[in-house]
Amino acid sequence: MSESVKTQLLGAVDRALEGDWEAAHRIVQDIDDDVAAWIHAVVHRMEGDVSNALYWYRHCGRRLREDVSTAAELQEIKAALLG
Repeated sequence: MSESVKTQLLGAVDRALEGDWEAAHRIVQDIDDDVAAWIHAVVHRMEGDVSNALYWYRHCGRRLREDVSTAAELQEIKAALLG
């Protein structure tokens, strides 16, 4: 993944952590990457659109974990991007 894409994805995570899932969605919707799809899943979950979230979880090879908050999952994504 290029540094430019990583920067965009970190920005999307930050927007989502601030509660602005719409801005996060705008960032990730046109990026073809598994991490972007993961973020996409989480923002749809934040929106309350579980069926769409499930689609994006499948797309990135992950599953919805109802016992993990969206904030905690976003922190996982951020750690993965920074790691």
